[in-house]
Amino acid sequence: MDIKIFLTIFTTVFIAELGDKTQLATMLFAADKDVSKWLVFAAAATALVLASAIGVLAGSALSAYISEKVLECIAGVGFIAIGSFTLYRALA
Repeated sequence: MDIKIFLTIFTTVFIAELGDKTQLATMLFAADKDVSKWLVFAAAATALVLASAIGVLAGSALSAYISEKVLECIAGVGFIAIGSFTLYRALA
């Protein structure tokens, strides 16, 4: 295993997940005193693992047809579009 690649992926995903809607939703579920905190953790962790698996499978499948550079450009444009939309809605 290449530890440098592992740490790069871990850090990127960890920072991207901090404070996002997923974490906020998980905090809301955990705030319910009638819900087991371990159940919230297990369900949220399983959902994130499944979403990551789907991302890996989709990325692997797409890379067979689209070059890595094009995928990076598509991802970059997508992030810019989402950020622009978020700013637009916040300022409107």
